[in-house]
Parts: sequence; structure tokens; C-alpha cells
Amino acid sequence: MKLLLIEDNPTMQTTLRRTFERRGMQVLTCGEGDRALALWEASLPDAVLLDLSLPGRDGLRVLEDARAAGLSTPVIILTARGTVGDRIIGLNTGADDYMPKPFDLDELEARVRALVRRSHSTVDATPMGVGKPVAWCGMHTDRDSGAVYHEGQALDLAPRELALLRALLGKPGHAIAKERLFELVFPGETQVQPEAIEVVAYRLRKKIAHTGAQLVTLRGLGYLLKATT
Repeated sequence: MKLLLIEDNPTMQTTLRRTFERRGMQVLTCGEGDRALALWEASLPDAVLLDLSLPGRDGLRVLEDARAAGLSTPVIILTARGTVGDRIIGLNTGADDYMPKPFDLDELEARVRALVRRSHSTVDATPMGVGKPVAWCGMHTDRDSGAVYHEGQALDLAPRELALLRALLGKPGHAIAKERLFELVFPGETQVQPEAIEVVAYRLRKKIAHTGAQLVTLRGLGYLLKATT
């Protein structure tokens, strides 16, 4: 597993690099926001650990530019900014997880591995009770790669967006409770607020707008997919 650590604090950078290298991972480091995007594009890591307070281009700008460039690598934000508002901004910009400093190294490793497993999934992991993915509105789930395709082209989705879409494709046209979807998109992540599913749904809604499918919010019921034509 290859990690890209974007962190300007030398002590934190060294501690995290040594910790993850001892646990069998390859770690690339960068301490400047202006260099981060180029290194990200060149190295194609399995996951990115991103600090927000960087010299030059700040972390949110790096993340925004990376997503705009089509880089869908899972990202965990590491920062001393721990307010709910900051977390929502980070998630809405394209982050997949958020850990306020100080954090437990074992928990961070567990979250990194969980994100990478989801992004590299090679099986259909849709749980029982949600339904099996089907071809619908030109979209289908590839059972080998786990990716969702539309008219033969893989949709460029972050891991949590992909998990949400696959769950909804299991029962197109039927509402799935927000609580159930939260369990599928944020499995075992007790520190994440339930409202985070709304951020993922918001991002996914924009990314599938061209497919002829619409992600609909049903107050008190959850979400569903419906055809727009």
C-alpha cells in the first residue's frame, strides 16, 4: 500500500512516516501545498493523508484541485480544525474521512486500511436486504472491479459516493432509509455524524446528473433513485 502524506509539521511528518513504514506501507511525504498536487498526480497513491494548514496552497485547495483533475484517491483530512463546520467543508470538498488532531495512530491506520479496501474492492459487497445491483438507466455495477459504469464508461466516484450509488442501484425506484445507507457508507465509523450521509448524497447527485437518473431525498424516509426521462 502506498500513502501520500501531505503535512508541513516535521515532527508529525516523521512520526507518521515511520509508523506506517514499520507497518509495511510505502510513504511519500510532502510539506508544501504548492508541490502536493504534482506529487499526487505522479505517484498515484492508494490513500492520501492531508493536513489543512499548509504553506502556499492550503489543504482544502489542494483537495479541490485534485478532485477537479479527476483524482479520486481516498483522502483522510488530518487537522487541528475540529469543528463540525470544518468537517462538513472538508467532506463537501471531496474528503472521505476526517480525523482531528491529536488522534490515535492505531485508529488512523484502521481507517486508512478500511478506505483502501473499499476503493479496491473486487467483489460485489452490497449487503443482504438492500438488493443486488442491476442494470438501470444505462448504469450497471461491474462485479469484478466493483465500479459503476454508465453506457460503457466508468463513473468517476469517490469510495463513499460509489458505496452509496451501489446501495441505491440495488433497489432503484424504492426508498432506502438514511440510517441504513449511513451504515453502508460509513461502516463502523462511530465518530462520523449521521448528517455526513447528506454530504455524500449531495456530491453523488451532481455526478450522476448526466445519466438520466436522479437521486431524490424523501423527508422522513431516506433516498431513492428515479429516472428523469
